[in-house]
Amino acid sequence: MLVAGAGMAGLVAAVRARELGLDAVVVEKGSRAGGSMLLSSCVVWRHLEWEDFRADCPGGEEELQRLVWERLDDALAWLVSLGAEPVWQDTENRRTTGKRFDPRALTELLASRVDVRLQTPFPADAPSPLVLATGGFGRRLAEERGLFLRANPWSSGDGLDWALAQGAEVTHGMGEFYGRVMPARPARIHEEDFVRLAQLYGAEARVLTDEGRDITPRKVAWHENDLAQLIGPSAWYVVEHTNEHIEAARAAGGTVVVRRDGRIAVHVRAGLTHTIGGLRVDANARVRGLEGVWAAGVDVGGVATGGYSSGLAQALVLGLAAAEDAASSR
Repeated sequence: MLVAGAGMAGLVAAVRARELGLDAVVVEKGSRAGGSMLLSSCVVWRHLEWEDFRADCPGGEEELQRLVWERLDDALAWLVSLGAEPVWQDTENRRTTGKRFDPRALTELLASRVDVRLQTPFPADAPSPLVLATGGFGRRLAEERGLFLRANPWSSGDGLDWALAQGAEVTHGMGEFYGRVMPARPARIHEEDFVRLAQLYGAEARVLTDEGRDITPRKVAWHENDLAQLIGPSAWYVVEHTNEHIEAARAAGGTVVVRRDGRIAVHVRAGLTHTIGGLRVDANARVRGLEGVWAAGVDVGGVATGGYSSGLAQALVLGLAAAEDAASSR
């Protein structure tokens, strides 16, 4: 079995496939394994209540959402059985449950169990069985929208493009993304700063365009992903008082000013972490319209459409589902 992409989804699919007797090889066009998981806080979570999942992601496909919601706890237990040690045994959010891992340790654990071939482009003549786990098309969408890429630089849509050329279908929400509000230029943001510099106080801020127009939403979602999609390439957060996030932005060279009314204004921009739309798959992660092809992670759409849910949970569960179905199809 060939697995395209060495992020959470691809590594999980390959490890599980090998457990089930398949000879799985992972090709990764980047210079390291881990994908965007390696750059994240690595909290793998689901909504505690099913109704909250549906309410937060109203455009998603119920079959796929149910798969992620029902299988995540067992999937996390599988990770732990491999030797993954949680940093947190649960989330710190009353709406969610899950575990947090050290992203580097988890990447090293998974990658050590499979054959990962780095700096290897996705082959145009990819054999079957094939698992697409190339990380969506975040780089492409960020460039189209003028957004900061808060992710690995290699996920430009290779898996999506290949599947579409073969006749695959896509979901709704192809223009949606998960991201965080980050300091705008001239702030210096390196990969190791992606978590630390997230400006997570949007519910307390007024949001202004660069021209000064107030675009503050009536209500801000608990996850603040709606703000990332609202502000686009640049905007201003205006708050009453400074906080640790603002001081981190200032220290990174971001623009933080005290207005005449005494309020603090921070120049911000959206940072795109991953796309939400993608390939249509069934509950076994089979790409609809293609034989012998599965997809996992954010190459798949239809899970978080219209809102926000854990991309790493999606990657973990769909990676397992893809490997198990491919093994049963031998």
